[in-house]
Amino acid sequence: MFSEKLSDRKSVAANIRSAATKNGFFYIKNHGIPEEVIAQCKKQVINFMRQPLEKKMLVDSRTHSKYYNGYLGNRKAQISRTESADVRESFSFRYSPELDPDHPMDISDLPEDVRSWIRAEDFVWEGTKHLPNFKEDGLAYWKSCLTLARRLVRLFALSLELEEDYWDDKVTHPGADGVFNYYPPRTVEEVESKFVGLGSHTDLQLFTLLWQDSVGGLQVLSKDGQWLRAPPIEGTLVVNIGDFMMRLCNDIYKSTVHRVTNESNEERVSLPFFFGLNFNCVEGVVPSCTSEKNPAKYEPISCGDWCQKRFKIERDEFLKNQAKKEVAPSATVVAR
Repeated sequence: MFSEKLSDRKSVAANIRSAATKNGFFYIKNHGIPEEVIAQCKKQVINFMRQPLEKKMLVDSRTHSKYYNGYLGNRKAQISRTESADVRESFSFRYSPELDPDHPMDISDLPEDVRSWIRAEDFVWEGTKHLPNFKEDGLAYWKSCLTLARRLVRLFALSLELEEDYWDDKVTHPGADGVFNYYPPRTVEEVESKFVGLGSHTDLQLFTLLWQDSVGGLQVLSKDGQWLRAPPIEGTLVVNIGDFMMRLCNDIYKSTVHRVTNESNEERVSLPFFFGLNFNCVEGVVPSCTSEKNPAKYEPISCGDWCQKRFKIERDEFLKNQAKKEVAPSATVVAR
């Protein structure tokens, strides 16, 4: 991945293509993110999540955010309509140009069509100042992921028989969402009722980088409908294809349904990083993935519009389910 030889990078790209066309999930090692950076970030996630609820609510997403930043409490989301509410707490933040490790820029210096899509909100860091080094350690991991993702997207370009720099000018201010996931040990009720940690879903953007701790719980849906475990492998990250990448390559690469179940008696931490093009970029199927016999299946759309539509669907579905619960009777009246 880091070789100066194009032939070496093309070899890695061929391996990516093989995995991406089969099940859309693969592991990478020698990824360049120091273990101590990951360890410190995990430590900060646990420090945050073990706080009293009132401290976590200082950065409550529903109270403070327009863009799904901040803290989301246990069972406050239901990503899958056919499964339980998610037994998960999370802390989320979006790309900020001031924090970009490769070319930092003040948001006021961005063109308007780029600036209007920036979804960063400062309250996530203001409300966590009482936690020593929380911002610094969390951003160290996020910045490492962003640098890695920009390198990896060049390999994806090679894997699709495009020029290596095909997407370089489209990931200058990208979708780069950091999420810290915390899965508490399940209660007896949650075990008996088959609650999930994170319901069945696909990811939205180009691809996701995922670090998961040794507890495990990630499951990937196979072509024949079986849930396959994607166990943690020390020293690796999981990479999976997102829906927007699948659109761009005309379904050659697979964005695969996956979920999380924490079946252990231990807390679980995972650190996903969701990477996509600049949200203002309108993109259609790439030229190497179409032909007379295989025309483009999708109209051009911006990554931002695509994500916005999906977020709205998921949010509306959750609110609909919550409303049903609130109007449901708490007891049944029997005949007297």
